[in-house]
Amino acid sequence: MLRTVVSTAVLASFLVWGCFGHPIWADEPGSIEFRGDIRTPQVAFAIDEILQSVFVTGTPQPRLVVEFRVDKKALPPQRYRIERMESPAGFRITGGDPTGAMYGGLDIAEAIRIHALNELPEGEHRPYIERRGIKFNIPLDVRTPSYSDNGDSFQANIPEVWSTAFWHEFLDEMARHRYNVLTLWNLHPFPSIVRVPEFPDVALNDVWRTRVRLDDSFSHSGSDMVRPEMLRDVEIVRRMTIDEKIAFWRHVMQYAHDRGIEVYWFTWNIFVWGTDGKYGITADRDNPVTIQYFRASVRELVRTYPLLAGIGITAGENMGRGDKRLTVEQWLWQTYGEGVRDALADQPGRSFRLIHRFHMTDLNEILKEFHNALDILEFSYKYSVAHMYSIPNPPFIKPVLERMPAGMKTWLTVRNDDIYSFRWGDPDYAREYILNMPGPDRLAGFYMGPDGYCWGREAIDVDGEVPRQLVMKKQWYSFLLWGRLSYDPALSNEHFRKILAARFPDVPSEKLFTAWAAASRVFPLITRFFWGDIDLRWFPEACMRYPAPRGFYTVKDFILGQTMPGSGVLNIQEWLNKKERTNENAIGPLEIASDLDNNAQKTLTLLADLKSRQVTGRELQRTLGDLEAMAYLGKYYAEKIRGAVNLAEFDREGQPDQKQAAVEHLQKALENWQNYARIALSWFKPQLLNRIGYVDLREITAYVEKDIEIARQWQPGSLKDELAPAPKK
Repeated sequence: MLRTVVSTAVLASFLVWGCFGHPIWADEPGSIEFRGDIRTPQVAFAIDEILQSVFVTGTPQPRLVVEFRVDKKALPPQRYRIERMESPAGFRITGGDPTGAMYGGLDIAEAIRIHALNELPEGEHRPYIERRGIKFNIPLDVRTPSYSDNGDSFQANIPEVWSTAFWHEFLDEMARHRYNVLTLWNLHPFPSIVRVPEFPDVALNDVWRTRVRLDDSFSHSGSDMVRPEMLRDVEIVRRMTIDEKIAFWRHVMQYAHDRGIEVYWFTWNIFVWGTDGKYGITADRDNPVTIQYFRASVRELVRTYPLLAGIGITAGENMGRGDKRLTVEQWLWQTYGEGVRDALADQPGRSFRLIHRFHMTDLNEILKEFHNALDILEFSYKYSVAHMYSIPNPPFIKPVLERMPAGMKTWLTVRNDDIYSFRWGDPDYAREYILNMPGPDRLAGFYMGPDGYCWGREAIDVDGEVPRQLVMKKQWYSFLLWGRLSYDPALSNEHFRKILAARFPDVPSEKLFTAWAAASRVFPLITRFFWGDIDLRWFPEACMRYPAPRGFYTVKDFILGQTMPGSGVLNIQEWLNKKERTNENAIGPLEIASDLDNNAQKTLTLLADLKSRQVTGRELQRTLGDLEAMAYLGKYYAEKIRGAVNLAEFDREGQPDQKQAAVEHLQKALENWQNYARIALSWFKPQLLNRIGYVDLREITAYVEKDIEIARQWQPGSLKDELAPAPKK
């Protein structure tokens, strides 16, 4: 049996050199022996994590044996069993595959890190959701952009996505949190990642980024993402031939595979950025050259990358509706469907998924055109539209599930266009959200991520690290919660409290845990009350829609606003009309305001104690700053809702005290906004967001002040015309 023994006495030197290739053959106290199936990259990663945990804790460990076994007959993929061994003392980890064994090893590493190895229970572990993923809109090049590349965070990350160091760090972090799917989204990636024999001149060498100052005037459908002036002034951020690019992405996919992660490419259509009109390629759906080009590009994508797990496709945003020879679904089949079939004809045993998004299309049309690929066809649906932080049981997918044929499955796109800047962390919300997802008979998996912000390296910290921190590391607690709970929703809050205690030993972990959860409730509460389905219509960090800052939502907007469907929350007009009051479970606007205020105040009270201690670590300081900022944002929204309710009452009843109360609440709202903006801007820079505009909280403060004047100038009956029933047709 292969075994490796590492002495804790010399562990530091092994970690410094990044190697334990020369084992110490000894049974001395304080040594760790690894034996069994330890040659796979997945298990080697787990072993490295165990050694890192021993090093980080800095406490001597008794002699420990960790035995790894991979037994495909004993367990399905991703599952693992942990058993205690008495002689010698240690643990036996049996995985159904190397990934399962890796997960078991990561449990050992975590138990050491949180000082809970003695309490680590025996038992079998299985994934609650089989595929748990990240949605990554990837900015490959100015010539092959993603959906929101004219935002600051995307421009900053163009060089990063061509860095092996970036992907190693990113994929390691995914594995630690038990994510096993990476989806890469781009309007038209082919020129940057494949060579197509029939169209050789389309392949792009080097990586370009424009030097032109970008703004918020770009289309939100990707139709003008590359403008001529952007190509006239560029910098070459990496020099690479197309062959070197292909080798690069093969390496990334291999590294992902070695961490138990599947990789998928997703596209929107029909975009031909990067082709520059060569060979007569256009975005015309009826252009036969375009059909030939896409079919060949898809074929080469599948052939070039044997580890590619699948392709996701979209019937939008640039397919051109109206009178065409080919329908949208006919075009998608003749390009993507046939291209995948061409490639798989040479690889008949290959497992592959073709994921068709429910977006700007019809289920019956999909089934009609893709009837020859039903064995690999799956769907994808925007589960909470753009706002995962809203309610934990979004209703939108119900009619889709009812119509889907038996035996077919859908993925969930779990969009986070709620929180770009802050460190979120409420395990109760994440757990409930996950438990409300469809069951395994209908669910293929999920992938979580934003459209309007790049989840690469953060780009907004005032004094960012060099290199800048991964978003996944900055917001580590959020990513940990969603990844770990989607693998095992039975993980307890006490377990997460212990993780916080180990990471931040200078403060009481129970108070930090409670404050973090309370502050994190602000975003779901306000979004279920004030609903804008897509990201263009609601960005809760700034109380606005596109375009910023003119898109700021005023107190009048709150009076007329709608609540989230399925939330059981009454909007202000419904509450005033008392039409829905027969529903005992209905929640009114003042109850939402109270919940916001209570959670915010709980956060601030706990922070007063936490900040009174000697907090010197950068990460903890910034975490507490985030919680404080979210708390003041919650107080702002609470007072704004109260002011809107009072002003709506004044509009109907005309009592002067109602108007005065509205003014007073909006004055308090301004004070809370000023605190929020002050704290946030001490850490974060203003930034350009493609889907919203240029977001500067100082600039928005002037719009917050205008709410007070709106209330002072309000006259009874001002909403009469806007609330009048629409004329019957």
